[in-house]
Amino acid sequence: MTPAELLQALVAIPSVSGDERLIADTVSGWAEGWGARVQRKGHNVWFSVGSGPRRLLVNSHLDTVKPCAGWTYAPHAPEWREDRLYGLGSNDAKGCVTGMLVAARTLLREGAPEGGEVVFAFTAEEETGGNGLGPLLPELGPLDAAVVGEPTSLKPCTAQRGMLLLRCTAHGRSAHVAHAHSAQAVNAIHMAAGDIALLSELRFPHHPLLGEARAQVTQISGGLARNQVPDTCEFFVDLRTTPSMDHAEVAQRIGGMLRSEVKVHSARYLPKATSDAQPIVQAARKASGAEPVGSSTTSDWAFLGDLPAVKVGPGDTLRSHLADEYITRAELEAGAVFYTRLLRGYFEEVARG
Repeated sequence: MTPAELLQALVAIPSVSGDERLIADTVSGWAEGWGARVQRKGHNVWFSVGSGPRRLLVNSHLDTVKPCAGWTYAPHAPEWREDRLYGLGSNDAKGCVTGMLVAARTLLREGAPEGGEVVFAFTAEEETGGNGLGPLLPELGPLDAAVVGEPTSLKPCTAQRGMLLLRCTAHGRSAHVAHAHSAQAVNAIHMAAGDIALLSELRFPHHPLLGEARAQVTQISGGLARNQVPDTCEFFVDLRTTPSMDHAEVAQRIGGMLRSEVKVHSARYLPKATSDAQPIVQAARKASGAEPVGSSTTSDWAFLGDLPAVKVGPGDTLRSHLADEYITRAELEAGAVFYTRLLRGYFEEVARG
């Protein structure tokens, strides 16, 4: 099958997060047919090519978001039109999965890089942060570097934002609205509004690849009745952090400046960065011909600890999660060539020391 045929077959399989069994079965069958010894855990699929002291992880996700409103094509009936494949997941991230599968097939047929092992892992629930790459990592064994497949226009991303979610609660005192200016009443919504104004002015140090980070209030709720001063108001803060920001320290700083009570709702998506001196970055630069960039979106890279990694793949991140999502034939074919070149290039960089 050509890359275009592989991708079309993958996009035709619905694989919304949590429902990846059929696509995992398909990928497993292909890899086994090419000679790989495939392993499964839930809807996660992995196999290795080659052997040696260095082990490189190559990962992308099989799942998609649910189709949004506004599609003019059938999300799960992919079709090529003017060298574009329209379909849910074509860009995010089944184009990356296809390119990595083509690279795996090439290595299985032509031979793996000398002195190393490539671990291919196609995982589930990336879009929902569930039982995907994070829980699978102990099964994969020790790793030296990683490639995370996401649509980046084949530009190697060496810095990625994290995500810190804060749950803030303003505590006031209820009263009849007619007595709102009495000593008894404290309007929690007004208190929250003051805190939100402070957050809108909050600034953090500029990152060379990611720019600045700003706190965004994304949800707010409060009040029981139109004629009652509200005694509580809750709001959520979403802060897309940079590698120079420590989540615990940021939460403590914000808690110290607000009147509202501040609790960490989620801090598991950590910001990431890989030094340009790492072999995986050097190999990605040479394979793509592009300089490193930053990425504002999170990915499974967040769960890889201190492992040197790059996030890179065919397609455009701005098309992800949109109606009429697509990838071009040229992007797909370039991605397949790129991944094969990158994997061989990584072990060449390591050998050069």
